[in-house]
Amino acid sequence: MELGEKLKYFRESKKMSMYKLAQEADISQGHLSDLENGKNQPTIDTLKRLIAPLGITLAEFFNEDNEVSVLTEKEKELVALFRTMPDDRAEVFIQLGRFLNQP
Repeated sequence: MELGEKLKYFRESKKMSMYKLAQEADISQGHLSDLENGKNQPTIDTLKRLIAPLGITLAEFFNEDNEVSVLTEKEKELVALFRTMPDDRAEVFIQLGRFLNQP
């Protein structure tokens, strides 16, 4: 997937208009349109400004896996909680998640 396509994918997955993202990134809507359509390539600074309102990192943006996803606020909270747990509690957390996810 090209940079512009990825940018558009993430913007649309967040249900954000081109106008809103351009405003939040402090770039013109026309420039954003050119980036999404592959007419221009963003600088790293511009790309950082564009992805920040989308809630993703550069690593997530450049992830080549087909399973790219944007975390919801609840998912971000779960990840943050998990990362701060001791290993024994993290294992219980995983087991609880598996149990609660059973049909």
